[in-house]
Amino acid sequence: MNRYLTVTTSLMLAGLLVACGGEEEGSPQPIEEEPVEDQAEAVAPEQFAERYLAGEFERLHSQTSAEFQAQVPLQEFVQLGETFIEGVEEFQLVSEIPVMGYEEYQWISDNGDKGIRAYFAEDWTIEGLQVMPLSSHPETDEQYTEGTYRMPITGSWLTFWGGTNQLVNYHYPVESQRYAYDLVVVENGSTFEGEATNNESYHAFGKEVVAPAAGTVVSVENGIADNTPGIETNEQEPLGNHVIIDHHNGEYSVLAHFQQGSLQVSEGDQVEAGQLLGLCGNSGNSSEPHIHFHVADSAEWEEAASIRITFEDGVEPVRGEEATGFE
Repeated sequence: MNRYLTVTTSLMLAGLLVACGGEEEGSPQPIEEEPVEDQAEAVAPEQFAERYLAGEFERLHSQTSAEFQAQVPLQEFVQLGETFIEGVEEFQLVSEIPVMGYEEYQWISDNGDKGIRAYFAEDWTIEGLQVMPLSSHPETDEQYTEGTYRMPITGSWLTFWGGTNQLVNYHYPVESQRYAYDLVVVENGSTFEGEATNNESYHAFGKEVVAPAAGTVVSVENGIADNTPGIETNEQEPLGNHVIIDHHNGEYSVLAHFQQGSLQVSEGDQVEAGQLLGLCGNSGNSSEPHIHFHVADSAEWEEAASIRITFEDGVEPVRGEEATGFE
């Protein structure tokens, strides 16, 4: 996480997916914390950014968990806050998403150059906080794929990462993955039910992954073992089990983290939009079962540039929003 100016605890990292080639962020179980003593005096999650901008740092710091306060004393919290809010007139809430038993809220500044990410327990205890400068790439943000695509899923999943800044899209600072999506399945506010270290506990694991558009399969990997969620990742083989599809217009779909042995296609196969490719897994540089999807301008994905995707339905979801694929 050292790309960002960060005030955080280990709990803030809970459930953040590892993207291809990204840094590992594990999925530990939530730690029991003492509840906020007087919720009537606590700041509601929706009001956090407003109160932060108003300079109510002591009040907000008192609402953080004991673990947070042990790592980030009040003086440091105030100094960082005062520096960060300089030049900001307003923060706008851009997403809300459940993450490992907490509720994550994200805000972006009026100038679009600063972002806040905060994690709240059910009793409004602040378990983690991240403030960051936001980079911008307008020259590529305005360039879309010539072809049209659909999300490589059936039904509706949740967009865990996606959008045009690193607040909502972990991939954005990296040109080769800038417009990538990470998709998960959430039920009852969680991506899993049962033992967090079992892939089978995750709602996405074993779900069908399909071709986002017609084309020719040019790269396949099917033999990489799935990781133990929250315990290990495979940084040496970041895509894990994957499929790359040539759409014959200078555009290539990159789909990663399939379940070992689940792929139904081979190099050279012609595929149609919506055709089954394999099953969602947890292989490669991934901390829990999910599917990574982006479109590149070359099959050599690590050297390629990611292209912003033109979706057939005109909907371009961002973090926390529903992603809909084929029926």
